[in-house]
Amino acid sequence: MSVHLREYLELTKPRVVALLVFCAVIGMFLAVPGLPPWRALVFGTLGIWLASASAAAFNHLIDERIDKLMARTARRPLATGALRARQVLVFAIVLGIASMLVLALLVNPLTAWLTFGGLIGYALIYTAYLKRATPQNIVIGGLAGAIPPVLGWTAVTGHLHPYALQLCLIIFVWTPPHFWALAIFRREDYARAGVPMMPVTHGVAYTRWQVLLYTVLLVLVTLLPALTGFSGPVYLGGALVLGGGFLYYAVRLLHPPDEYFAMRVFKYSVVYLMALFAFLLVDHWLAAPLRTSSGLERLAPY
Repeated sequence: MSVHLREYLELTKPRVVALLVFCAVIGMFLAVPGLPPWRALVFGTLGIWLASASAAAFNHLIDERIDKLMARTARRPLATGALRARQVLVFAIVLGIASMLVLALLVNPLTAWLTFGGLIGYALIYTAYLKRATPQNIVIGGLAGAIPPVLGWTAVTGHLHPYALQLCLIIFVWTPPHFWALAIFRREDYARAGVPMMPVTHGVAYTRWQVLLYTVLLVLVTLLPALTGFSGPVYLGGALVLGGGFLYYAVRLLHPPDEYFAMRVFKYSVVYLMALFAFLLVDHWLAAPLRTSSGLERLAPY
């Protein structure tokens, strides 16, 4: 039984989903001056986690053939035969239905609909079609993975806000340099599986330049919260330091010291995103007393 539990847990891609849920929870805290309502925090987090886990399980199911051909994914439960396709399908559907029920009944319909759109975007549009159709797959399909902070925001407020869309834009622009760094390191895997990732179709040198260009764009986009009044100097300082680190890695990637350097870029990108959102939260909490003492909480666009 414990073996099967581990395999079902692996279907949910826990580390990837943890990063998505982390961004969603930060969105919840940023949406209000103080602490978010416990109901939205608890059930919103649960519903978003269930939907993300469902999308991950669908990804396992759709990618079963190519997972068997790639060293990175060859030990996944479906690829090894530890679980059957029908088991994974039922598991993914149950998680998806549970997420919609939790969000629609215990949070709000807007969050449920947006989450459903994100699930379909990742599981079907990206995994089933874009991933195999174009080397721009991760750019076009990146919106599904960028939506968690918007879901967190709407779970608390019940409506969309431009600030939430800024968070979405940051993750959207972050996704290509993050994933292409991994694709450079795993390019032989993708070539063997017939997946048209950019290092396979356009070469490693071209992809390295794309990583650099998107990193420059990312640094510029991360300035938006400070420029629009969403955040203050604490976030701005953190964003500049973190962005400088990402630019260093991207520039060094043009002429890397070894083959593994692309994975170091990939790992830094994960730390970068978590730290960037943490700076947003710290800045938000430091600014909250100032808003309260000056009465600005009545004017804040929440």
